[in-house]
Amino acid sequence: MQWEKADASPEQFRADDEDCRQLAWREAQFRSWHYPAMIGPVFARDASGRGFFAWPMSPMSDPYGYQLMDEQRLAHFCMEARGYRLVPAPKQ
Repeated sequence: MQWEKADASPEQFRADDEDCRQLAWREAQFRSWHYPAMIGPVFARDASGRGFFAWPMSPMSDPYGYQLMDEQRLAHFCMEARGYRLVPAPKQ
């Protein structure tokens, strides 16, 4: 698949693509604080013995995958908002 817009030059496409990727990256970074971990909450106790639920954060539960999916979705939306559409790439 490739992006297509009838009146866009290659330079305009590159500029729009880069701008949309940057905007999507920034928005996904801003939203990343609330991405849930990929595993559920765990019950833990503090130093005083009081119980609480916490979302574990470790290399195995990193929500980075959610951020990448969100970033891709936002970049796709941005390109469509600028008049581009995804079409099948020509066979070579």
